[in-house]
Amino acid sequence: MGYQILSFLLDVAAGLLGGTCLLRLYMQYQRVPFGNPVGRFVFALTDWIVLPLRRVLPAVRRVDTASLVAAYVFQLAQVAILWLLAGGGGGAMVPLLALFELLRLVVSALTALVIVYAVLSWVNADSPMADVVDRLAAPLLRPWRRLIPLVGGIDLSPLAFLVALQVVSIVLSSLQASVLR
Repeated sequence: MGYQILSFLLDVAAGLLGGTCLLRLYMQYQRVPFGNPVGRFVFALTDWIVLPLRRVLPAVRRVDTASLVAAYVFQLAQVAILWLLAGGGGGAMVPLLALFELLRLVVSALTALVIVYAVLSWVNADSPMADVVDRLAAPLLRPWRRLIPLVGGIDLSPLAFLVALQVVSIVLSSLQASVLR
């Protein structure tokens, strides 16, 4: 029971911090301004790790490598702690497992982004957060909108994207299981 509680708490902490680093990376990639409540939250939560990393890890084109490495470090710490507590010997698999956790976090973050986008489009399209979420979700949904026409005036592209993300999640889980065998 104690291991499950600690695992849950580490998952929440690593997910929040790593997900915020990934959001920072994606917001900078999409050139979304940070002068909004979402941007201020992202800076407040990630500056302490991203800014020191940025001194040694320059951006590659538009990709903020410091934010990406910070997200990986959080996943690596989570996996390493759980590996040690479970009595895992060696630990050569820990970096690879952390990579799988990072990819799983990306899928979860994209899923959350699209769900928030869909809910805001139905409920409160005029909120200040709606513009930020729209600027982040629109490039992801654009290819799907070209493929899937409106059905009765309803945009099904978020649903199709969510289904694709679930497929990616299943593939990741299968790959991870095969690597662990």
